Amino acid sequence: MNRLNKIAILQQGNNKYFKAVKYPNPPLNVNDIYIVAKMGDRLDLLAHHYYKDSTLWWIISSANPGVVRRDSFYIRPGVQIRIPAGKDELVQLFEEFNKE
Repeated sequence: MNRLNKIAILQQGNNKYFKAVKYPNPPLNVNDIYIVAKMGDRLDLLAHHYYKDSTLWWIISSANPGVVRRDSFYIRPGVQIRIPAGKDELVQLFEEFNKE
């Protein structure tokens, strides 16, 4: 899923930029998976493993504020990470949040 393909592109003079993207806050679910990160774990690799889609890394990132850094895919080894269940519902919420 290319999450930016439906995001509006705004233009100011000669500059083009994406409209601000809004991410849903993944609610807790009894089917969420909790893992302890190991050396080499990255958000995109975890998304590929659990969701079969590496572009859904933002779901894991959104579910773990204060645990994962916003400027890196890498996760510090030894920290507990929540992998939210219900990825399809979260993708749908993302699309609703970012309609034009």
